[in-house]
Amino acid sequence: MLCRLIITFYVTVFVFIHSLDVYRKVPRDLTQSTFTGAIVSVCCILFIAFLLMSEFASFISVDVESELFVENVVDTDKIPVFLNITLPRLPCRYVGLDIQDDMGRHEVGFMENTVKEEINEGNGCRFEGHFMVNKVPGNFHVSTHSAEKQPSDIDMAHTINSLIFGDDISDLGLVGGFNSLSGRDKTHSKSMESHEYHVKIVPTRYEGLSGDHKTSFQYTAAYKNFIAISHSGKIIPAVWFRYDITPITVKYHRRRKPLYSFLTMMAAVVGGVFTVAGIIDSLIFTASNILNKIELGKQS
Repeated sequence: MLCRLIITFYVTVFVFIHSLDVYRKVPRDLTQSTFTGAIVSVCCILFIAFLLMSEFASFISVDVESELFVENVVDTDKIPVFLNITLPRLPCRYVGLDIQDDMGRHEVGFMENTVKEEINEGNGCRFEGHFMVNKVPGNFHVSTHSAEKQPSDIDMAHTINSLIFGDDISDLGLVGGFNSLSGRDKTHSKSMESHEYHVKIVPTRYEGLSGDHKTSFQYTAAYKNFIAISHSGKIIPAVWFRYDITPITVKYHRRRKPLYSFLTMMAAVVGGVFTVAGIIDSLIFTASNILNKIELGKQS
């Protein structure tokens, strides 16, 4: 008696679970294969494969998103600067770097982390410097102010090879003005002429997929040239870089689509394409049957 009750219980459970099947199968002898159905099926499979490959390519790609912040998220109160400039008609013994800002800093002939390389048989100079500036409006300029003896003819014609504020992230493929003045050529300027670049700096923060971050500064620059005369009546040409900092910070961060998003899209693609293909096949099959009946009616 107990065995019969157990068997009855298991049979009842099996029948109940079997009745929950929402994917009911149609017997093979009740289905019909058609040539148009085969064509629709092949096209459906190819289309699904194309969409899945496209979605997979989109899933493994990395997107770069940007945000704007009113507050400054940069943690340092100083900005690293890298300057590389070529002066083809001014000897290196006259070239110097001066730094000034609104906090009272005034350095003439800054020498730390600077390199001078003679060019044009000593008649020109390639100047390179790494230095820090305070995060307040100010300027730095290449001039002859620190030279022991001033040349009779000061020609500040130049080419800016590179001017970078903060970390160099130009190789990360980001769209922005991280080295906007690179290649700026002013070698055709007149002797004794000063050059001035007004630089507007935008703090920029980059975050990679692994959580690494770099701080850089994008900038735009406006240019003018003029003749500068001191109080003593002397002409004192220089290449000026006057900078100001905006209160807006740009944040770039790389993001990859989550796995659940790819799986959801994959299920949507497969289910949607199969559903639409089934509707198309059903319409073709129904229209074909109607035409066959019409032809049979005409023949009778």
